[in-house]
Amino acid sequence: MTLLKNPRTRRRRLGVAAAAAGLLGALLTAGPAAATPDPGDAPAAPERVSKSEAADAEAAIESGEIPGQDEIVHSANIEHLVNIPKEALPGTNSDLAFQGNYAFAGNYDGFRIFDISNPKEPKSVSQVLCPGSQNDISVSGNLLFLSTDSSRSDNSCSSTTQPATEKSSWEGMKVFDISDKANPKYVAAVETACGSHTHTLVPEGKNVYVYVSSYSPSATFPDCQPPHDGISVIKVPRSAPEKAAIVNFPVLFPGDGPDGGGNPGAPTNPGVSKTTGCHDITVLPSKDLAAGACMGDGILFSIEDPEHPKVIDQVQDNVNFAFWHSATFNQTTDKVVFTDELGGGSGATCNAAIGPNRGANGIYDIVGKGDESKLVFRSYYKIPRHQADTENCVAHNGSIIPVKGKDLMVQAWYQGGVSVWDFTDSSKPKEIAYFERGPLTTDRIVVGGSWSAYYYNGYIYSNDIAKGLDVLKISDRRTDPAKRVRLSELNVQTQPDYFD
Repeated sequence: MTLLKNPRTRRRRLGVAAAAAGLLGALLTAGPAAATPDPGDAPAAPERVSKSEAADAEAAIESGEIPGQDEIVHSANIEHLVNIPKEALPGTNSDLAFQGNYAFAGNYDGFRIFDISNPKEPKSVSQVLCPGSQNDISVSGNLLFLSTDSSRSDNSCSSTTQPATEKSSWEGMKVFDISDKANPKYVAAVETACGSHTHTLVPEGKNVYVYVSSYSPSATFPDCQPPHDGISVIKVPRSAPEKAAIVNFPVLFPGDGPDGGGNPGAPTNPGVSKTTGCHDITVLPSKDLAAGACMGDGILFSIEDPEHPKVIDQVQDNVNFAFWHSATFNQTTDKVVFTDELGGGSGATCNAAIGPNRGANGIYDIVGKGDESKLVFRSYYKIPRHQADTENCVAHNGSIIPVKGKDLMVQAWYQGGVSVWDFTDSSKPKEIAYFERGPLTTDRIVVGGSWSAYYYNGYIYSNDIAKGLDVLKISDRRTDPAKRVRLSELNVQTQPDYFD
């Protein structure tokens, strides 16, 4: 480990030509951008677009239909306070976590800690070099957790990329002591099957349970064998994190066949990812509930016994969902928002060719109580501003904005920017604020934009893949009551009870 010091709705016709060229079919059959256990540590290579698509992007900028390259636009109720560019860690920026006056930002090359006591002027406290995509990040007390989902030569922070076909390769969870924010210390590592694409914390007094989501097994990978139809559960004693260990691998998709009981994908369900694990899980500990976004399936399960989670309901959408990516409960626990990461985050899916129901959110009501609860689909939500065919854009990570009696969410859409939207009426979601930049380029797709956009103690923090950390302030009568809600810690995939 190396410590490094230091206001309009657009419904454009953009993208129609792409559908004729077969882009739609390609996006629906392609897997996620980082869907293998060894995606490497470099961002996706730029992808050339056709001359007509490039010309369409230029024309849209010229006419004012979309912002110019790197131009910032936003709704009147959003203020862009500051951008903090990357410094020592040049890799892809990923997820965010918060504790007190600190923000923790994941990066494919490691992680960065910011002092956000003054959100208008965040200060860099430390930068830790520890490569291993995608470095999904969370914190609990004095511990920081980091996911490694690329096959490495060993579990150290000086490891190098190594093929997943080699038995000696390592991927999984890393644990750091952050009692001194300026000098984090690497204290533990746990290898997990197929690595750790994302993880979710379930704090339980003296212990922290970690639900590890990973996927895409192969018979050629010694440590990632099919069917891989469950999750790894790690128990971490707070007082002795070096004793962290796997305590269970619950099977979430039992079945008699070699592939378990999840979505079979193509050819049975063309354009839908085959379920071989979960991508992300969100827990609501105060209600003993969890929601899992698991490639071809969405699930609701009980975590009353955190070592033995139990599936309550399982749903699929084989018409409009390609890859179930993440999940968010509303505060009253009678709704779940699932996201569909069509194109894996590297595709241009926010255009007329793809339409409003793909690469979108699916809003589900939770009907019934306890083990009889069911997920019932109500509607889709997608940003109402079409993007250029050179902009990767799809539903991604977001969080609840805590306002009693309302269901409000802020969400990242890669180069589609940041959207604030209202799903109080499950059947009629609507956007109430936005922030975005113009395309990074007009002749090719360069992956960029907001990876995660979360509301924390009165401000919106967005970790932009290419541009760094953005801090936004929303001033709106519908969201203003949230400013009174103060948290001491926030890992968005471990949802707090905001009003308890």
